[in-house]
Amino acid sequence: MKNFLYRLVSRLSKSAGLWVFAAYAWIVSTGFFLFSPMRVRNSVRFYRILFPDRGTMFLLWCAWRQFHNFAEVFFDRFLLQEFSKISYTSEGWEHLEKARRQGRGGILLMSHMGNWEVAAHLLKQKDEDLNLLLYMGAKHKEQLERIQKESLRHSGIKIIAADEGGGSPLDIVEGVRFIDSGGLVSMTGDLVWKEEQRTVLVTFLGHEALLPATPHLLALLSGAPLFVFFAFRSGKGQYHFTLSEPIRVEAPSRAERTEAIRRCAQRYADILEETLRANPLQWYHFEPFLDSKQK
Repeated sequence: MKNFLYRLVSRLSKSAGLWVFAAYAWIVSTGFFLFSPMRVRNSVRFYRILFPDRGTMFLLWCAWRQFHNFAEVFFDRFLLQEFSKISYTSEGWEHLEKARRQGRGGILLMSHMGNWEVAAHLLKQKDEDLNLLLYMGAKHKEQLERIQKESLRHSGIKIIAADEGGGSPLDIVEGVRFIDSGGLVSMTGDLVWKEEQRTVLVTFLGHEALLPATPHLLALLSGAPLFVFFAFRSGKGQYHFTLSEPIRVEAPSRAERTEAIRRCAQRYADILEETLRANPLQWYHFEPFLDSKQK
């Protein structure tokens, strides 16, 4: 049903105008805000931690904007996929170019901030020869996710539909091989799907948070640099993407691996927090992210 409705709205938008898709996105996001009280409560709690001196109405406004900004993620994906109507500016691209000139690949650590799919498309636009391997959760029952994967594959991006537990030995081996061939592996750095998933504890906004360990483990095993990558909406049909300086995970001995992975994950958490403070309304976690205990 979701697949049919999405395709119907897409067709109507091509013939009647983009206002159809924009109106549909607004109605859906408003419905989620009004009829998903637990998610709204999670968002308000998160913004209360981020803005401890602000009142409840401001926090509710933040959650309202968060829900509606998230709808714009799908609208921008539609614009890019159907009309290529997305322009962008970039910052930090030279770090990636330098690594590639050395004949090695790297790891792009993406987050549920901004628009990760537009980011993947923009990377291919920036460099058509870029070999990009994207790890995505295998949500076989989610039809819209399949549409997303199809549009990415059409852009020449290779996708591994990994299990939501993430980081199986075979996935890691394929990732190392792809990096050794000069490719870039893109992974999510801020979402833990299952309790049994390998995680690392970090400090974020003065609280404890669990992050997936796999990206940092892959950086350690491959010896490749890790880049933190964001793509934020800077205006209508406009994006700004940033790449951090390379982060390397090194451990002289096996006994030091755990600490090396923790340091890398904490460095990512620090960058994530700094970037969140600059773009607070493009944070797209709707489930609890932080531990209730403050450090």
